[in-house]
Amino acid sequence: MPLLIQNREVDRPSSTEELFDKYPRLQENAKAFCSRPLVDVDPKCLLYVRQREFAATTPDDSTVSVIGSDDATTCHIVVVRHTGSGAVCLAHCDGSSTWSDVPLIVKAVTSLSDRNAEGRLELHLVGGFKDESKTSHKLSLSLLAEFQKLKEDIHLETCCITEINDHVIDEIHRPVLYGIGVNVKTGEVFPSLFPHKGPAEDLRSARTFTGGQMADIYDPRRGLVKIGPCDWSQNLDIAFWISQDDDTILKYLSTSPMAEPPHFVQHIKSTIQFLLEHPDSDMLFPGGQPQFYHRTQEGDWERVPPPQHLTATLS
Repeated sequence: MPLLIQNREVDRPSSTEELFDKYPRLQENAKAFCSRPLVDVDPKCLLYVRQREFAATTPDDSTVSVIGSDDATTCHIVVVRHTGSGAVCLAHCDGSSTWSDVPLIVKAVTSLSDRNAEGRLELHLVGGFKDESKTSHKLSLSLLAEFQKLKEDIHLETCCITEINDHVIDEIHRPVLYGIGVNVKTGEVFPSLFPHKGPAEDLRSARTFTGGQMADIYDPRRGLVKIGPCDWSQNLDIAFWISQDDDTILKYLSTSPMAEPPHFVQHIKSTIQFLLEHPDSDMLFPGGQPQFYHRTQEGDWERVPPPQHLTATLS
């Protein structure tokens, strides 16, 4: 079934400009969303999603109240929610495998929803800007095209992408919004930034840096974050980047060197240092099992042993 805007079927646009010209209310809503103030989120109720990750849950979740992601420049943050069940998924997409990412995102929501439940699937897209290489524009169109291919009806509610999410500061194009969150209890989607990006920030960044594909990082039934197992081998050549200056790292390791957040370079160096200190990924995942984290009573993420059914399978 098609992608829908205001209950009308959407023809595949040739550009984001064409889309917004045809649906001026969509553009008005997007501009209004971009102008909203950032919302502060208590890290003790947050589930943070990194690039090439997604997480889904329901309003019954006692561990997570907000799913969020940020640091998106050319990347897009995708939220799909079922209005009947309240099941919601947030993903951070970079265009590396959009064709397979989109079905995973929707399936994550429908698998948590009663098939007979009333309601509809609603889509929120935020990300990108007017970058010189038009990477953002290509990803915007790719995401819209893949959602159009699905058998489910998808109602596009928020579309704050590419030129709508762009402003010029000191003659440089930058995103207006770098991050969003979704309240899993109410379904509200809002602009935000997240200083706390755990658990296992360096490990998760290393997974993406070494080519890991889109991964589901959360088990909502157990309230567990699950990471890996990851697969990389020793690569001493990456030590080269540790000694490079900021401009060099931005030029070669970013899709948008003029628009990255201030902590980008330090984040890259921290990730590379982690890989140098852990040259064999197998050592981080005993028995080939993921790392699991649960939320303590104090609200922090703490690593815990694998669930019993997994260890029983191994034995």
